[in-house]
Amino acid sequence: MKKMVKYIFLFWFITTVNFTGCMKIHEAETGFIKLPNPTDLPTGHGHSSSFSPDMNYLAVAHVNEPYLIIYKHDGDTFTKLASQPDVLPTGNGFGASFSMDGIYLAVAHDVSPYVTIYKRSGDTFTKLPDPDFLPTNVGRKVSFTTTKDGTYLAVAYKSAPYVTIYRQSSDAFIKLSGPDILPPDYTYGVAFSPDGTYLSAAHDVAPWVTIYKRSGDTFTKLPDPDILPTGAGLSSAFSPDMNYLVVSHDVPPHITIYKRSDDTFTKLPDPAIIPTAYGYGVTFSPDGTYLVIAHDGAPFVTIYYRCGDKFTKLADPDILPTNVGCGPAFTADGNYLVLGHDDYPFLTIYKVSTIHPTSASHDNESLP
Repeated sequence: MKKMVKYIFLFWFITTVNFTGCMKIHEAETGFIKLPNPTDLPTGHGHSSSFSPDMNYLAVAHVNEPYLIIYKHDGDTFTKLASQPDVLPTGNGFGASFSMDGIYLAVAHDVSPYVTIYKRSGDTFTKLPDPDFLPTNVGRKVSFTTTKDGTYLAVAYKSAPYVTIYRQSSDAFIKLSGPDILPPDYTYGVAFSPDGTYLSAAHDVAPWVTIYKRSGDTFTKLPDPDILPTGAGLSSAFSPDMNYLVVSHDVPPHITIYKRSDDTFTKLPDPAIIPTAYGYGVTFSPDGTYLVIAHDGAPFVTIYYRCGDKFTKLADPDILPTNVGCGPAFTADGNYLVLGHDDYPFLTIYKVSTIHPTSASHDNESLP
């Protein structure tokens, strides 16, 4: 009897897990379930979303006044704060990022000063004085990181020098010199690695992505990857373990996935099913299991399940964004995913259901 139980378990294990430990996930067991829309919605195209690390707040940068909306998050409920920031961004919001301690919120926008930084105290967001050195044109994206050397804020924008890096000093943000080699043109996206060692900048001309390594306050350009993205870099993201860097761009395959080994970034094979059009935003879930691409062209969001170096497209959520997807973001626990888009309701919030792996996956195709 014991031998029979042992063999039954062994058969289950073999048919459930492939040789790399990957598991096949059925559609019914990989739910990204749309939540009801918040009562108060952005007034236009939601370009970027950011959750505070404690998951209490969601900031959405968007087109049309007031250009920024901040929600209080409680379970499945997202309620617009009664007290929005005292001073609003001056133009259309394109980027939003909370600092890693949740105290600061930066917003990139298309009218001078092009970046606005808030300090949070409880539910109150108060605008800080502008940095001494400002971006020179339309602010596109912002990214915070905190390291043993301090807290840094990177801003991507339209005109030279295309990226500015600040170091926090109390409530002031002081521009650093450099980087040594600047992005060559309009920079649409910036992203720090989780530990702040690397900074990627996605931009409008070749090599389409520029990767820097940080040492203290110095950012030094690394050699370009062996295989470059195929077109204008629009967004990028590092995986939580920093083993992967994904760049979204405007030419098929619309995403390029790199595996990192020390300071070398090597392109992986493209997923079997690629996004349908321009990739405008990319993010990993906090455990690195999911890769989310927000993009032009239906279904407007593409979600991959990662196992090792394999990225397998999941079935689309039952309810899709209503138009061009942008700026996806997960909560720190991975239970919620939000992304903005170009048509009403301008943002879509999903709850991520429990995963129950069931049978072996040996191919890289859309799961049924």
